[in-house]
Amino acid sequence: MRAPVRGLSPSDGEEGSDSTPLLQGAPRTEAAPVCCSARYNLAVLAFFGFFVLYALRVNLSVALVDMVDSNTTLADNRTSKECAEHSASTKVLHNQMIPGGYIASKVGGKLLLGFGILGTAVLTLFTPIAADFGVGALIVLRALEGLGEGVTFPAMHAMWSSWAPPLERSKLLSISYAGAQLGTVISLPLSGIICFYMNWTYVFYLFGIVGIIWFVLWIWLVSDSPETHKSISHCEKEYILSSLKNQLSSQKSVPWIPILKSLPLWAIVVAHFSYNWIFYTLLTLLPTYMKEILRFNVQENGILSAVPYFGCWLCMILSGQAADHLRAKWNFSTICVRRIFSLIGMIGPAVFLVAAGFIGCDYSLAVAFLTISTTLGGFCSSGFSINHLDIAPSYAGILLGITNTFATIPGMVGPVIAKSLTPENTIREWQTVFCIAAAINVFGAFFFTLFAKGEVQNWALSDHHGHRN
Repeated sequence: MRAPVRGLSPSDGEEGSDSTPLLQGAPRTEAAPVCCSARYNLAVLAFFGFFVLYALRVNLSVALVDMVDSNTTLADNRTSKECAEHSASTKVLHNQMIPGGYIASKVGGKLLLGFGILGTAVLTLFTPIAADFGVGALIVLRALEGLGEGVTFPAMHAMWSSWAPPLERSKLLSISYAGAQLGTVISLPLSGIICFYMNWTYVFYLFGIVGIIWFVLWIWLVSDSPETHKSISHCEKEYILSSLKNQLSSQKSVPWIPILKSLPLWAIVVAHFSYNWIFYTLLTLLPTYMKEILRFNVQENGILSAVPYFGCWLCMILSGQAADHLRAKWNFSTICVRRIFSLIGMIGPAVFLVAAGFIGCDYSLAVAFLTISTTLGGFCSSGFSINHLDIAPSYAGILLGITNTFATIPGMVGPVIAKSLTPENTIREWQTVFCIAAAINVFGAFFFTLFAKGEVQNWALSDHHGHRN
């Protein structure tokens, strides 16, 4: 299944123009070394940044068990479960996505991402004080943290538009964003250990301090672009700049109308919406299914809760390496790789989610299917998740803001629809919920496959001559 590299005719259309990673006839710049490179240092620092960010997000779900009144006995599990689902939801996180993407394009991703995580870390330090004032103060504090978190992903996409060579995008972005999964994996059991041996307040103090330390390193070591980096080698700078030479736009204004009319963008929107529908089903509804139907509460075991996220983290890292290997060594086209990885990352979880509804009362198998579903979802990190950079590197942060805004809808309406479909809480009703989520995901996968593109769109270039990557 190797894409052709030579002999393209004008009649080949856009598919043909996307068949090779580099511009036809252009000299291929030798890749700069990976070890100790500025671009991979950025990826590692971003990895730890998202690690801290997600640790700050999920620590409440564990600490809350010790925060509630010890007199509430029978209601403890239900109360902590509901609060954990609320804090794990990204309803607040994505409220600032579109403004975040626009601001990042104007002021640069370094400061926006840095201060976004710093603000979240500082506010986390005040969580014990807010808890003393009551639930209302705690909700307001978490909402403010969400505002800081909401700008981080568009800011990171905006930075990678200047830093990631086309043939290394999958690797660099999968490394940086995989920190979110590992942050969940480690913070869940670690927060439990801290609560057990110390005090629940230390969960917020320790993670908050780590966030501040990360911010100092980020501001000291990172630059918005290779041109402004203090210690980047000349070889690496030339490699990055030459690889992006024909992909970036010099126009100052944002082409909003062409962006909103772009079918490849809406292909990402549909895929992201569909993927998040099944993601939130796995995140919020399957634990409820296992507790209410299978009589097993996955929240009782922090390590077990973290296993699916560990699988997703591992899959993200490996899929990023595989995707760029297919492009660089096997000459797979960009769109071919994005389609393959999106299909695996969306149809795979759909299959195992449906299977979870037909396993009877075997909770061990339910946990296995949950882990497999979440793990396979990691393939999407090298699929539609980074396609924004393929079609419009100069506006990647803005595009991510748009797609993420639509992608937050499933987190709000999905649980409501599921509740209305399960009035009697029977297995047959839950099978309907899972089949609907799976069908939406499969539809999104095929819609992306049909309408996505892998080359820079004309509207994303000031001279309307795109570099076909």
